[in-house]
Amino acid sequence: MKGAVDSIVREAGRLDVVVNNAGAFKFAPLEGSSEEMIRHQFEANVYGPTFVAQAALAALRASRGTIINISSAAGHKPVPGGAHYAASKAAVESLTRSWALELAPQGIRVNAIAPGPVDTPGFEKTDLPAADVPALKESFKKQVPLGRMGTPAEVAHWVVAMADPAMTWVTGEVLSVDGGMSLT
Repeated sequence: MKGAVDSIVREAGRLDVVVNNAGAFKFAPLEGSSEEMIRHQFEANVYGPTFVAQAALAALRASRGTIINISSAAGHKPVPGGAHYAASKAAVESLTRSWALELAPQGIRVNAIAPGPVDTPGFEKTDLPAADVPALKESFKKQVPLGRMGTPAEVAHWVVAMADPAMTWVTGEVLSVDGGMSLT
């Protein structure tokens, strides 16, 4: 991680924003959750953002930059059959708030975006048969008061907004961008 950050700083001259967007999700009930499945989700969703943030600290300190973690509506809403994914995203939200307090004296802001279901190619990468993906998407739509899945552009808009250097008075927030899903 440190090598990647150093390369960016060499090439761009500074690092202003880190977006921890990589993640993994797999839904399974408790009884069907394997150690490998649980470990993979925590490695991608909790350890990954931690190690990226650590590697970027010096550069972010120098630029008084910001970290934006991508959580999920599942991070603060119960998900039967998805407890381990939800727990990993709840951890992201806790890290966000803790890091915001820890890093504020160094001029680094830390926030999170918590999307609801977003129509991305990730659905095609699940273990579900391709024929079952439309039904899964429909089930998500039914959980969203606005009646649809979000788009990557809708989430990206808020990532850019939270990264804006003019947002100097916002830190430790988890912004739900979920079509109202968190309200239900």
